[in-house]
Amino acid sequence: MHQQGVAAFPHYFVGINSLAELATRQDRVCVLNITGGESRTVTPVSHTYSGGNVVCGTAPGRSGTVMNTPKGNIPVYGNIAEAMEAGHKFNVVVIYLPPSGVRDGVLEALRINPYLKKIVILTEKVPVHDARIIRSLGQMYGVDIFGANCLGLADAHNRVRIGGALGGNAPAESLRPGSIAIFSNSGNFTTTIAVYLATAGWGTTVSISSGKDVYIHYSAAEFTHAFHNDYRTKAAVLYIEPGGYYEKDLVFEKPVVACVVGRWKAKLTRACGHAGAISGSGDNAMAKEKWFMEKFGVDSIFTPENPVCSKKGAVVINIAHLPAAMTAVMKLNETMPDFKPEGNLSLKCWFSNTQNIDLPEHLNPPLVRAIAPYDKQIEGLGEQVGGVFPRQSMKDASGASMMDPKTQVTHLHGTSVLDASTHSFEENLVKSLTREYPGENGAMLANVVLNAYVNQHGTFGLTATDVARAAGNSPNTSLCAAVALQGPDLAKPARQAVGALVELFKKSGLKDPEKGDFDFSAQLQQAMAGETRNLLVSEAECNKGNIMLDALQARGTRSVFVDFVKALAQESGGRVRAQVVLAAVVTHLGWKPLMRKRITTLTMKNMPWHFRIFSTLVGAAANAEQHTNEHFCDVTNEELISDWSFTETAHLALFGTRPNKGELFALSILLGLIVSNGPGTISAQGPKGAVSADGPEAPERVQINKGYIGFLSHTGYAHGGNGFEAIAFLLERFRESELADPGDPEHGLNLKEMAASYAKEYMVYKKRAKAEGEISYAKIPCINHPIFKGEEVNFDPREVFVSELLKNQGSYNVFLDFYHELVQALYTAGVSSNVYCVNIDAVIAVILLKMLWRPYKDRTISESTMETAAFTTFLFGRMVGTAAEIDDHTNRGRNMDTRTPASQCSYVG
Repeated sequence: MHQQGVAAFPHYFVGINSLAELATRQDRVCVLNITGGESRTVTPVSHTYSGGNVVCGTAPGRSGTVMNTPKGNIPVYGNIAEAMEAGHKFNVVVIYLPPSGVRDGVLEALRINPYLKKIVILTEKVPVHDARIIRSLGQMYGVDIFGANCLGLADAHNRVRIGGALGGNAPAESLRPGSIAIFSNSGNFTTTIAVYLATAGWGTTVSISSGKDVYIHYSAAEFTHAFHNDYRTKAAVLYIEPGGYYEKDLVFEKPVVACVVGRWKAKLTRACGHAGAISGSGDNAMAKEKWFMEKFGVDSIFTPENPVCSKKGAVVINIAHLPAAMTAVMKLNETMPDFKPEGNLSLKCWFSNTQNIDLPEHLNPPLVRAIAPYDKQIEGLGEQVGGVFPRQSMKDASGASMMDPKTQVTHLHGTSVLDASTHSFEENLVKSLTREYPGENGAMLANVVLNAYVNQHGTFGLTATDVARAAGNSPNTSLCAAVALQGPDLAKPARQAVGALVELFKKSGLKDPEKGDFDFSAQLQQAMAGETRNLLVSEAECNKGNIMLDALQARGTRSVFVDFVKALAQESGGRVRAQVVLAAVVTHLGWKPLMRKRITTLTMKNMPWHFRIFSTLVGAAANAEQHTNEHFCDVTNEELISDWSFTETAHLALFGTRPNKGELFALSILLGLIVSNGPGTISAQGPKGAVSADGPEAPERVQINKGYIGFLSHTGYAHGGNGFEAIAFLLERFRESELADPGDPEHGLNLKEMAASYAKEYMVYKKRAKAEGEISYAKIPCINHPIFKGEEVNFDPREVFVSELLKNQGSYNVFLDFYHELVQALYTAGVSSNVYCVNIDAVIAVILLKMLWRPYKDRTISESTMETAAFTTFLFGRMVGTAAEIDDHTNRGRNMDTRTPASQCSYVG
């Protein structure tokens, strides 16, 4: 609808000549679809605020029911005719019907109700064809129509709201009586503008949410006509979006501040937001800014730094500038604000969480006390320790891991596997549960408790694992036996101790548990007075506990919680058990993220259980003969706990030796790369399904060890054990060579020639296989990739990253070098049409083979042992991601949420 101006078409305006007539105390309202989702919450507020102006509502099939409100019940009928037959009279109809039903709703109201004067349509995206008919009918019957896609009308002087949620749930607070009228294309911003104006002392007369469907019924021209005739209104704010020529030829007789938004929409080719807020030719945001600047006689946008305005008005593009602009314009008109300014637009933070980042002052505003009743609610939140995650279906979803489908790089708690490869095994294990990497002190603490439970001598779990191995089971199947026996009762004392420590310290003000000068005398007194002492202190001597405490001291670790349990034992004449040392350490590791609500108290209490399972998986990977009462793989328990990192212990369990610096670096890379491949992998689906079946909505029933069994049972020779395929391929190429050290660049082998020879051999094999009709002929492992292909020379960015990492460390690998020669040789020989990438799986294989090459050449290990080592290495690395998925699903998931609906299943005959 293109209007040329107010004076040109006086017949165009139907019944409203003044804004004072928009929403009056005499108006009586009928709401169509009154029991719908939006109306159900909005209508009672409007009715109460307006003194009871809704006389009835309609809802098909709900006749005879009522809507309860503080101002009394509103009767509900099946249709308008039924309502009028019951004796109800109303002059306003509010429509919440679906888009396809709006036209018929309008027609019903016009045809049946002779008293009708106004129709307010809140429905969004009414078809343009229907909107034209509705406008024509309105003029024919002499009825003003507002909307569509609007939030209705409100009059602060009359204290009346008709339609939607203008003013929110407390309209009396937002809509202060004053002298400014608001006309806005945005419903929500209508209220925001009213609140902003009050900070400069300006109240409102009426607030109109015009809507911004393609067709606006009560547009800026109708508003301007009524604006001029309202003696209460001294000025107006127009909030204008792109699209349409409604405002182009308006002539104002009173001051106006126009807020024109949406410059960014000029580049869009389809609607984003309101259906009508897309510009055509010459009606984008910048064009509309120009229209208003010409009307007001200004040459620039108003900002606080550049307050350009005239007596006629000003143009802003930021709603935060509206109060200042209105004050400046009205000052030129010698008009003062309606009341004393209330508040200001500065950022008022009720909450603050800097994540321990040292922010500059302008980015870290001070906290202010919230207004009532939110202040009390926030105080209540302050009592809550740890995070609370909303429960939802976690089928094929995760709050822990995510794989980027474009880069194929997985992130675990926001850290890519590439970055994870630069961290140690123990650091990644801690990160999986706390969502944060520990510092050097935290890593030392973790190493002590993880290594303390590696030795499984005399346990039924180790015996069962050895028996399973002897029966010919794969590593994952055998390890299930050990994990099954890590039931909840085994970790119960440590979990209870964690709960006790959290309860003691949650209001202590402790922020950094590494600070040794923290005064915990109050907590000591509290622990001594109750049952807490019995959870943290034992009467019996505990050798392992003593070894762990000595190891922590020898490593020079710092922990308030460790110091506390030692002090408590000394004060009460007791002893510190190993389980309590474990509890003190995990409480230390999780304290900061717990206080910042990044993890839950449930996660904290389950951490000892996870840690016991980590140690069991690594320990049970070594045969029972490697476990004695005093030694693990010929290393004394004391030395292991006090001097070894858990990464070194993992190397010991896998290969029987303590790694040198290069081997340690390589193993850390290897384990970091395989921590996760996202929630869609089989190895992630297993633990998620196990948690889902236990029912995470009653999280105390979730068996953490069963989650790890779900992981182990969902790995196998095709997923986890398949890493050996690349090793077997490389063994075929290098078995007869004189290679002594894969890490020596001066190895003396002609890799180019080896690669060319195999490329020719493979070319012959491939041609023969195709000629014989073989569909699934053998592919060369670890080259090419479904994502990283199509270029003349292709690269897997993950492999490039790790290769550079190894190169920067001065770590050479002949097998990786061979792979790069091979992809070039395959192209040269005509096997491939471009140079394939060497993918990330090759990196995993070559790192492992380099570690195993010397013992293999010395015949101290067999190919079968190499395959077991490769498979077990995968299990160690993927254990990190498994911990994160189990914890995440336990905290977020719903009962049985991983099942597939029967409708999506199919039978194959």
